[in-house]
Amino acid sequence: MNFNSLQFLIFLPIVLCLYWLLPHKLRWAMLLIASYYFYMSWNAWLVFAILGTTIVSYGAGLLLGKIKKSRLRKLVLAVTVIVCIGTLVFFKYFNFLLQSAIDFLNLFSLNIQSFSLDLILPVGISFYTFQTLSYVIDVYREKFTPEKHFGYYALFVSYFPQLVAGPIEKPQDLLPQLKREHFFNGENMLSGFKILLCGFFMKCVVADYCGTFVINVFNNIDGATGLSVFIACFLFSAQMFCDFAGYSNIAIGCARMMGVKLTKNFDKPYLSLSFTEFARRWHITLNRWFIEYVYIPLGGSRKGRARQLFNILFVFVLSGMWHGANWTFVLWGLYLGVMGCIESLLAKPVNKFIKAKGFNINRRWITVVRYLCMGLLSVPVSLMFRAQSIGQIGELLSKITVFGLSQTVSSLGMGLGNLLCVVLGILCMSLIQDFAEEKTGFKPDKIAYVKNGHTERSLYAQKLSVFFYAVLAVGVFWLALLASGDVSAFQYFQF
Repeated sequence: MNFNSLQFLIFLPIVLCLYWLLPHKLRWAMLLIASYYFYMSWNAWLVFAILGTTIVSYGAGLLLGKIKKSRLRKLVLAVTVIVCIGTLVFFKYFNFLLQSAIDFLNLFSLNIQSFSLDLILPVGISFYTFQTLSYVIDVYREKFTPEKHFGYYALFVSYFPQLVAGPIEKPQDLLPQLKREHFFNGENMLSGFKILLCGFFMKCVVADYCGTFVINVFNNIDGATGLSVFIACFLFSAQMFCDFAGYSNIAIGCARMMGVKLTKNFDKPYLSLSFTEFARRWHITLNRWFIEYVYIPLGGSRKGRARQLFNILFVFVLSGMWHGANWTFVLWGLYLGVMGCIESLLAKPVNKFIKAKGFNINRRWITVVRYLCMGLLSVPVSLMFRAQSIGQIGELLSKITVFGLSQTVSSLGMGLGNLLCVVLGILCMSLIQDFAEEKTGFKPDKIAYVKNGHTERSLYAQKLSVFFYAVLAVGVFWLALLASGDVSAFQYFQF
């Protein structure tokens, strides 16, 4: 069941109505049933994978809460990590590792025939596996008290808004909210509705529209030119951001309407002036997970510069592997890791040079140059992330020397009108996102008056806000009705 499907547009209102009509003590059961139904709508048999991971991590949490001996605690943690990561590796990486081993052995003329298991990748397995591991590790570190109520813990793992593509929540952030009694709040409903519609706009309008031109280039490499590959990479960046951030916004909006606040997963990453800053702004909860559970335990920056650079490179390569069982993702992670290491090495010398020369790095022209450099250096990132194989990356790079404006237009399938629509869609998305998050831009919610010493929103502001989003809702659903073909899946579901 995709968020942008008719089934979900029926499912969500039913769940919300039941949630607010039922007493607090029954809500967890209803949400758990709804979450499992939501997950089983893809493939009913895959529910045993998430159920098994839930039972193992829940049992490990209880054991860690009772065992005091350090060695036994480490053994419980190790077994749990092996079982959870082993399940992830089996479903997601077994065929990849097997084929890589066969290809390596065939280099020595062994002529081993390729074969693979017919495995179905459980949707969201990378997300809920990391979420269960964060729970077990935090219980082991005594940062969180083991959850004794199996139903609430199972809901923490399977909570449907963020089940299949995050945000990856820490137990101390989500579990207490699921257990707390919430009361109907019009402010939360309106705020959640705004964020949800913003997510729909990002996915249904911007991401899917950009994707139509990206696929034209990557599915017809022979007709591509250097310029069409360059443009397709930029469009893919916009597609991936709007696709994943759109999912996150829909998830955050759904949860907010139930009184639950999920962690923000994106913070305008394409306004970053360095790869290090980009990593902090893109997929925030995944980067937080790797920092807390991999980078810092490896020593972080505490054990010398060489160890720090190794840790940075290792974490980025691991992040690349997390995204998919393909050498293109390893290369993608390696590229980002190398760029991160270069920035780490140059940071202090550059800062000293700037101070010695008295340069003002905040000058507008310097900022523009930094944006342009980031844009150019980000093209290989998109190319490696979107390509299906190392060979395809090579084919696309070979097109750099091919020119021709008419051939570029033909390869993209994009005319001037299409280009204007893309630009307009991105601009509208930026304004709508600011409005939904109530941070910058046009914010009628801020029109208020003072009464009894308290600031309250005016009735005019409420009506204007509701009207704006009602119009946006009609626009989104109208576009959805006009869309041809099947409902497009979110790209991060494959991870």
